[in-house]
Order: sequence, then structure tokens, then C-alpha cells
Amino acid sequence: MRKLGVDNKHRRSMLANLVIELIMNEKIQTTEARAKEAKRMFEKMVTLGKRGTLVSRRNVAAFLMNNEEATKKVFDVIAPRYKDRNGGYARILKLNERRGDDALMVILELV
Repeated sequence: MRKLGVDNKHRRSMLANLVIELIMNEKIQTTEARAKEAKRMFEKMVTLGKRGTLVSRRNVAAFLMNNEEATKKVFDVIAPRYKDRNGGYARILKLNERRGDDALMVILELV
């Protein structure tokens, strides 16, 4: 796992917020390193959503900081959409570098 220049609590919170935004908006713009980590976490959430058990629902809710809207959307909208697909639920499209620090910006979106 990438450290992303922050401590463990901040990193977990930041990734959870990125995944929540991806779930709610189905498209986000961020740096490449953050997008790669958020994609990993998002794909785990969709896999849990495809299982559909109570335990998987609780695990998704715990990672998404008990965001009821996002948890419900994972199980009711996103997971059924990918029921026949084995992974690869999101894609990363590269953009230009950010002007201030030359970080490569990308768009992370659902397939």
C-alpha cells in the first residue's frame, strides 16, 4: 500500500472519502497515486457488494465510515451492474500534470 505522504489514519480517511465520492458521482479527478489506491479499495467494496451477505454489508459500511447512501448504492445499484464481470470495475484516464507540483492528474471512473 502506498503511504501517500500522510499517516495511517489520514490515509484511511482520505481513501474512504475518495471511494465514497467515486460511488456517489461515478467519476472523480485526483492524482495518479491516490487514484490507484482508491481503485483498489473501490473494487474490494464492489466484490463485497456482489456477495450481498450481512457481513459484507457491515464491512462495506465500516470502510465507508457508515455512509448509508454510499453503502446502499454499492449493494442496490453498482454491484448488480457488475454481477457478470470478474474485476476491473473502474478505469483510470490520464490527464495533464498539475501546475503547482507537476503531479499527474487522472480521472477515475466506473466502467
